[in-house]
Amino acid sequence: MSQASSLNIVFAGTPEFAARHLQALINSPHNIVAVYTQPDRPKGRGKKLSASPVKQLADKHQLLVLQPPSLKNDEAQQQLATLKPDLMIVVAYGLLLPQAVLDTPRYGCLNVHGSILPRWRGAAPIQRAIETGDARTGITIMQMDIGLDTGPMLLKIGCDISPEDTSSSLHDKLAELGPPALLETLQRLMQGSLRPEAQDDTLANYASKITKTEAEINWRLSAEQIQRKLRAFNPFPIAFTTLKGERLRLHSAKCSTLAVTAQPGTVLQADRDQFSIACGEGSLHVTQVQLPGKKVMSLAEFANGHSQYCPPGTILGEQPL
Repeated sequence: MSQASSLNIVFAGTPEFAARHLQALINSPHNIVAVYTQPDRPKGRGKKLSASPVKQLADKHQLLVLQPPSLKNDEAQQQLATLKPDLMIVVAYGLLLPQAVLDTPRYGCLNVHGSILPRWRGAAPIQRAIETGDARTGITIMQMDIGLDTGPMLLKIGCDISPEDTSSSLHDKLAELGPPALLETLQRLMQGSLRPEAQDDTLANYASKITKTEAEINWRLSAEQIQRKLRAFNPFPIAFTTLKGERLRLHSAKCSTLAVTAQPGTVLQADRDQFSIACGEGSLHVTQVQLPGKKVMSLAEFANGHSQYCPPGTILGEQPL
């Protein structure tokens, strides 16, 4: 590519993670000709239509916002073509891009992905990395093709996953790494110094979308596995168990590998010092809990008037007869 001072960019993204990257582009010399984001969605108890974080940021900077429900029809594809973009940058957009869209920008479409590819392809790479117990993850900038996160890798930036990281904290780490990595990729693109690297498909795993039902705790798993799920499903959908037929949400916990003989799901201790539950291997020591209709409570708050809900010997996860 010949030397250029800036690119005409179409940006496509929806959540806060994407908005951080849009802000970096707004602050850069590049020209944003349009911003694509998903249609406004009902939100909250009143189900009032709510704009995505990307749309809110784009509106603030008076950028052209386009919200087609799909990019598969001719009208949407022709609308994109009229923008004559050099490049389309996609960050957690949430809609599939057909081949006609991938072929429209002069230099194709780039994607910012929250994993070191090809480790986790798909919708929930941050959550699946924590749930599986990965020690490291990162950001990959890739050239998009028709596959799901299968295109050539252009730039990779890694980071550690700490034993305390939740999906929320790891999201924030990656949201810090992504924007400068994206700007560096654009600089290399303009200089003609990018060296695309093909992915090894044999190393790929599919990071399926998180569902609410999988957040229910299976106490037959080890304490370590359950604790990872608590971290992976925080802030959404929050891991839970059932107590007297109602949901008891567990927001954070530590785990012990010391052997226990009680049935998995049995409350071993529930007082100011400890709220521990037997697992398939070891025990889970809950530090933040949320009873039905209540706010999130620390262990001390839970013990002060609420621990009677599940005294030692209570079996969690079992429906009442």
